[in-house]
Amino acid sequence: MESLLDRFEVIVLKALLWIRPNSHTLDYLALVNPSNLPLVSIIIPTHNRPHLLEGAIDSALGQTYPEIETIVVDDASVPPATVRSHSKLQLVRLDTPHGGAAARNIGTQAARGRWITYLDDDDRLLPHAIEVSLKAIETADVPPPVAVISGIEVVNETGRITEKRLPPAYRSQGEHFWLEELEPGRSYNTKQTLVVEREVVREIGGWDETFQSRVHSELFLRLNQTCSILGLPEVTYRLLRASKEPGVSKNPELRQESVRRLIEKYESLFRSHPKMFAHFLYEHALNSYRTGQEKAAIWSAFRAFITHPIYISKYFFSRFQQATFSGRK
Repeated sequence: MESLLDRFEVIVLKALLWIRPNSHTLDYLALVNPSNLPLVSIIIPTHNRPHLLEGAIDSALGQTYPEIETIVVDDASVPPATVRSHSKLQLVRLDTPHGGAAARNIGTQAARGRWITYLDDDDRLLPHAIEVSLKAIETADVPPPVAVISGIEVVNETGRITEKRLPPAYRSQGEHFWLEELEPGRSYNTKQTLVVEREVVREIGGWDETFQSRVHSELFLRLNQTCSILGLPEVTYRLLRASKEPGVSKNPELRQESVRRLIEKYESLFRSHPKMFAHFLYEHALNSYRTGQEKAAIWSAFRAFITHPIYISKYFFSRFQQATFSGRK
């Protein structure tokens, strides 16, 4: 049984944890009373992928960090999604399709945790994902609020790792995340690993439900305005790249519409960051070409060259040289 001093120290440490975490706070709370650790909510939106959902749930429930809840938001799957009975697992079922952004918002509203993260139903959290993210927040010497992103490993249908991505080390509050110039060897395509305070997501208006694709890209432009973003050089997330799996991200028409909507919404912001806007357009051109949308690819590439001809010319030739060198191996 805890002594009076123990109970008092727990109260003090909990207060410190809410005001500003510092070194060893989480470790001490876990030692004195594990139930005093802050709750983390893991939101899993899903639609018609029961064969993949169970693995995502397993990875969420298998976290080394003990105080988690997992909320599956079934976006009108046919047949309806089912989940096992578990004290840390709940299912929210929608009768009509709302889309991925709305499903995330509904999960956010249902969440009880101070911290929140989102897991796609075809992806997996590595066991230490939540623990290392909260440790980084605990020891971060940057202005709050602080969000954390970390590394991703991309795997194919056979489970072979085909790519590893690490995020930029830091983006200070008030910046524009992926519109800032990127450090060599880092990637902005790790946004799925986000761990952030639930109230921060709510305060910025949640996920924009007018977007069917590019939802992470849109969210981070708003999030970084009010939140420091810390990037960890550690892989915590496994992304499945399966060519035969259905999904919004593989729907070329929805991707084109979402890119158009993103440019319209942030046109003035993009024009103030011409180099990275040109990079964004050129990458979109490459993706459009890979999905058979040649006209859209040509138009996007043309816009990229017009936006920042010097950067895109250098970027094009660097890619060409890399491809030539790889082909000679």
